[in-house]
Amino acid sequence: MLDVVADDPVTRPVDLLAQAMSDADLLAAVAAGDREQPLRELYQRYGGRVYGLGVQLLSDRGLAEELVQETFVRLWRSAGRYEPSRGSAATFIFTIARRLAIDLWRRPSSRAPDPEHKAPPTDDQIDRLVTRLGVRDALDSLSEAHRQVLELSYRDQLKQTEIAEKLGIPLGTVKTRSHHALRLLKSELQRRDIDG
Repeated sequence: MLDVVADDPVTRPVDLLAQAMSDADLLAAVAAGDREQPLRELYQRYGGRVYGLGVQLLSDRGLAEELVQETFVRLWRSAGRYEPSRGSAATFIFTIARRLAIDLWRRPSSRAPDPEHKAPPTDDQIDRLVTRLGVRDALDSLSEAHRQVLELSYRDQLKQTEIAEKLGIPLGTVKTRSHHALRLLKSELQRRDIDG
């Protein structure tokens, strides 16, 4: 259902149209019965993050794959329930994924017996995880040069002079890359409905 044929000249213009649509427009198209390209585009945008959520919450790649599949089947069936006035499309999608993840987690056949039997994750824990996955996804969308400067600055806590020395590039280049990287990251975070 969601196989993408990248070199198919018949679907390429439709792919570009779907890529230009907002998440809310894609959900509206799915709700109206257009379930091919809009659903495929939503899968491209959110499938990886839903999978990451599943791996983190369920500690099982098979269950994470099941979570992705079930999330998009549920999305296909319930897109008509999405109301933009009640929240973003991302919130709608992750609410579906969150509920399914908790259902999967609670299903006895999903887990090996655990003597400590931990409680299911809280909504706050899931929200933090979804945000982390979204930030990672946004960072990964940047060019290698921009991502590298941000990671050295924020993750490794290096000063710009130290980054320039480590990368063997002029300090001015580090400053320019940092400036542009932050602007691009902010734009990517906004596109993913993450406060940046």
